[in-house]
This record gives sequence, C-alpha cells and structure tokens, in this order.
Amino acid sequence: MKNKYRTIYCGEVTIANIGEEIRVAGWLEQKRNLGSLVFMTLRDETGVIQLISEDIESFKDITRESTMTVTGIVRHRAEGMTNPNMKTGEVEVLVSSFEVLGEALNVLPFEINRSTDAFEDTRLKYRYLDLRNPKVHDRILFRTEVLDYMRKIMKEMKFTEIQTPIITASSPEGARDFIVPSRKYKGKFYALPQAPQIFKQLLMCSGFNRYFQIAPCFRDEDPRSDRLYGEFYQLDLEMSFATDENVYEVGEKIFYDIFTHFSDKEVSPRPFKRIPYREAMLKYGSDKPDLRNPLYIIDLSEFFSRCTFKPFIGRTVRAIKVSGHMSKGFHEKMLDYAMKIGMKGLGYLEVQEDLSYKGPIDKFIPEELKKELISLAKLEKNDTIFFIADSEKRATELAGQIRTELGKRLDLIDEDVFKFCWIIDFPMFELDDHEKLAFSHNPFSMPQGGLDALEHQNPLDILAYQYDIVCNGIELSSGAVRNHDIEIMLKAFSMAGYTEEEVKTKFGALYTAFQFGAPPHAGIAPGIDRMLMLLTDSETIREVIAFPLNSKAEDLMMGAPGNVKREQLRDVHIEILKKG
Repeated sequence: MKNKYRTIYCGEVTIANIGEEIRVAGWLEQKRNLGSLVFMTLRDETGVIQLISEDIESFKDITRESTMTVTGIVRHRAEGMTNPNMKTGEVEVLVSSFEVLGEALNVLPFEINRSTDAFEDTRLKYRYLDLRNPKVHDRILFRTEVLDYMRKIMKEMKFTEIQTPIITASSPEGARDFIVPSRKYKGKFYALPQAPQIFKQLLMCSGFNRYFQIAPCFRDEDPRSDRLYGEFYQLDLEMSFATDENVYEVGEKIFYDIFTHFSDKEVSPRPFKRIPYREAMLKYGSDKPDLRNPLYIIDLSEFFSRCTFKPFIGRTVRAIKVSGHMSKGFHEKMLDYAMKIGMKGLGYLEVQEDLSYKGPIDKFIPEELKKELISLAKLEKNDTIFFIADSEKRATELAGQIRTELGKRLDLIDEDVFKFCWIIDFPMFELDDHEKLAFSHNPFSMPQGGLDALEHQNPLDILAYQYDIVCNGIELSSGAVRNHDIEIMLKAFSMAGYTEEEVKTKFGALYTAFQFGAPPHAGIAPGIDRMLMLLTDSETIREVIAFPLNSKAEDLMMGAPGNVKREQLRDVHIEILKKG
C-alpha cells in the first residue's frame, strides 16, 4: 500500500538518493533561522535527516516536536558541512513542500534529547515524550530484540508457547494478590496471577513435554530499583519427566546465549558455579551474592567466645579480610555506614609487618590466641580484618551489607563481567515470626528425600529441590523440581499447618490433577525485566519498561490509582465505608 506520508525513512537517506525527490515524515527536532535560509532536522525511529529551505516565513511558526511530512530533493551537503557523527551526515533535503500533521505546544516539559536529566516523575508523567529520546526509545526496541531472540532459543529447544489465564483464582503464593470483584457472582472475587505456577504444573499433567511463555505476573509488592510495583514479565518454562539437572542445562543455555549475544562483557562459562544456600549465607551474607566482589565472610564466633571482648561473647561474629591498611577517613566512613544499617560499631584489626595487630580490640585477644586468628582468617601482613557481631540472622545480613560496601569503596567490582551462579539446596521449611513452621521458598517444591525425609528428619534440616540463578548480585530466577506426589504434598503442607481440606480448597486443581497420574516435572522462570536491566546497565528496572509506574506505585500519566464512579462499584457489589 502506498504511503502518502513518506517514501523513505529519515535515517535511511544516503548519498545513493542524491538527485531523487523523496518524502519523509517525522518530528521536527531542531530549527535554525540563518537569515536567508532555515535549517531543520526531522526525526523518526530510524534517525534524523537535515532539511533546508529558503521559505523562512512558512516555517517560522512551526514548533519543535510537531509532526510533519516533507517532500524535497536529496543533495550533497556543502563542503565543510558534512557530519561524520550522523548516519545521514553527508546529505540533506531541499524542501519543496511540507504539511504539518500534528502541532506541538511551544513549551516542552523537558528537552527531548536530555529527558533523562529531568526528574523521574516528570519523565513518567510525559512518558510518550520521554520515549522520543533515542536513548530511551532504543531500550524498548532492544527489549523487542531480546524477546524475539528468547523465543528463537526456546523453539530451538522444542518448547511450546502456551498462554495461561490472567483472570483466575486467588492463591497463597507468597505475595499479596490483586483481587478482582465479580459482577456475576455477588461477594466473590477473581485474582490476577502472581505467576502461572499452578497452570504450568497442570500443563505438565496435560501431557505437554516442554512449555514456555512470556508471562505477565501480578503482585502487590512494594517497588524498589529492581522490582516494579504491580507487574513484571518472566520467561516461564516447565518440563515434564525432568530433573534439576535438566533445568540447569536449559537455564544456562538461555542465559549464556542471551548475554553473550547482546553484550560485549565477559560472561561466566558454563557450567555455572553452584553454591548451597547455607554456604552462600555464610560466605557472602546473601542468597544472591555478587561474585564480582572477591571478598568473603568467615565465622569467628567460637574463636571470640574464648576472648575477653564482651560485645562479642555469646554473639555470632563474622569477619571480612581485605588487603591493605585503610586511612582514618576510610574507617570513619565505614563506621558511619555501619551505624546507618543498625550496627553499634565496626571493629577492625590491622596486621603489621611482624604479624602483630593494631586496632581497637587487639588488647581483648589473649596472646596465646593471636597466632590462631592469623591461621583461621588466613591473614597476611598489611591485611585489615573487619568484624560484625549480632544474632546469627542479623550478623549474616549485616556482614553481607558490609561486604558489599567494602567492595564498592575499595573499587573491587569488575563492571565488565556478568558472573552467574546457581544457589541450590534451599531449606524446605523455616520458622516464621511466630516461631511456627512455614515454607521457606516455593510450597510446591519436592523435598530432598521425599516422604521419608518429611516423616523422619528435623523439619529445619530438610532441603528442597529448589534453585535460584543469580547474576552480579541480582536474583534473576527461582525454580524447583515440583512436588507431583499427592501424599508428599499433603504431608509437606500439613507440617506447615494446612489441613487436607485447606489444601483441597486453596489448590483444588493440583490436588485433583495429581490423582490422575502426574509426571515428575521441573521448571524455572527468569525475570525478563531484570535481565534487560543488567544488559542495558540501567539504574532501575523502570528504564526498560515502556510505561512503568513510578517509585511510589503511581501512574502519573494515566492517573492511577484513581477513583471510580459509585455505579461501577455497585455493579461489582462493593461499597466503600467511611470511618467514624
């Protein structure tokens, strides 16, 4: 079909078009009146082209960012006026006619090409203008490229793309549901899926070998830099008659292929490192460790139980060794950081040339134990060792934060690599805030040891076939070998305080399906937005999403959340009661 607005895109005009009459269309980016001539640049998604006209009067009232269609002759730019930094920098279009298609206001909320310098809320309120900025626009185009490549990989591995429902039943999966009131059934509610978890397991029960989809997920969780409020997308996948090893193989291919294809950074070779959960928490203070940071944590609780420093006695003591002695200013800044994250102090020792110590707690270590500390912490001359003491849970968390901060302040983080690892062997259960047994990860996971482990092991010692994949300190995916055995499922849920009747009510579809021959199955669900955030070196996840909510969970562009009419509420049998 002939396009009446353009015959060629702005960024595709070349010296091969010199002498031709062409028509281009786009947004008026710049306009300069030089007295006898007016120079302009017109922009579309492919790039910009310079326009030139002697008809100054006709162009004087046209505002920047107005849309236009322009007809003219392509010619070579004058000598000395070419621009090697511009794709179309050798040519220009001598305008013969034009039409303004959409007029823009004279005052813009920000300069389009510098929109990223504006306040984020202003950018998101006028997101359609922000997205005209080529840098911002290209991130969304990049997203499309990655999704296309992702689908290509999945189909090459013989995965079948299947869409699962958006309107479904509420299910306790770890986060708050978004509930949807029913008009047809008074007082009842649907929910938006937190993930396609149950549906993909049902697909395995339906006889599909390998399923995937680019799945939207909805969770009422507070936003942060790597988590958008309300919704996100994941590459959801599941395999029947599969083990965790099958998932590791598939997952590593997906991540390695995508990150090597779309980035020039070094990527961890396959197979990726596997770190048991408890080792990760001790060594890195986190179940999503940044392996670009070479620092690690050791436990010195038993050692300090034999010393005389009272703040450490009876506490979990973790330590981090770094090379070199720090300045007084460095120690003051680290102490200030430690206090901000809730520590009462940050002890340290400096190892001298003769392997003696210098520091605030040296006098509290008996002479006969000082050499033992050298051995335990693998200390060398000129090292500095920092100490963190608190309850076990809190010391683990604080040590992880101190490790990260030391890595940043000492410039130890290699920004030119993507370091992947698997975190494996998660505990099946944990104690909640009321000291009651609860699932620690995914309630649909298979316990290691099966029914025998559930019946005979200490519940807090039972491990699950659960795994996360982490890159540069960001969790990109969780997954598990699923519990497909109804007897094991009921036993696991009973240990977490669910009766059989509650399991039937909350997970009725799985409860029933598992009684009709369910295959062993396993899967994973990489977070697409987080992958894109890493690949584009974006500071927040909002940069890789076309129309995100802001950091306060507001849509300033559309005005959400907002009020609805009383009639709308009445249709779904809801009444808002005023307090008092």
